[in-house]
Amino acid sequence: MNFTIYSKDGCPYCSKVEKVLNLSNLQYEVKKLDVDFNREDFYDKFGKGSTFPRVLLNGNLIGGCNETVMYLLENKII
Repeated sequence: MNFTIYSKDGCPYCSKVEKVLNLSNLQYEVKKLDVDFNREDFYDKFGKGSTFPRVLLNGNLIGGCNETVMYLLENKII
């Protein structure tokens, strides 16, 4: 499983989803706003008005923090 988190500094939900993946010993990559991508790229990829974080699993969008936790629980990954 390859998780990718599109994140920004100061985002509590970004930190939370990272913590959940860490505690579950799941591998993930973090891409940071203004380091790995800019806001225009983010909106092009996820749509205008999208919020942080955006979490992908194997390249497919799961959603934000809450959707990711629900996905992990429903699929008995955690």
